[in-house]
Amino acid sequence: MGLWEILVPTISNDGKFYRKRYHKVWDAKVREIANGLTIHMPTKGQWVSPTGVLYEERMIPVRILCTRADIEKIVDMTLKYYNQLAVLAYKVSSDYILKHKI
Repeated sequence: MGLWEILVPTISNDGKFYRKRYHKVWDAKVREIANGLTIHMPTKGQWVSPTGVLYEERMIPVRILCTRADIEKIVDMTLKYYNQLAVLAYKVSSDYILKHKI
């Protein structure tokens, strides 16, 4: 298990903004895999594709406590769900404390 962050797009490849209800479906899919997520405020990012195209876009950082296999499933699902050319996820930490009230 580890704490992972994935960057979720706010705009489609054809320039249309994803509506909140569209994101909520993605949220539910992530909860099915990892049981929870923490959604941060959108931020601006830039990346250059392998073909040299510069992409500048707003994205939503989302943190998820899960296994590597789970984050792989989430990345694959995100690529397909948002029809993206690339999706970035990275491990924030493998040290965490999770306590449940007994």
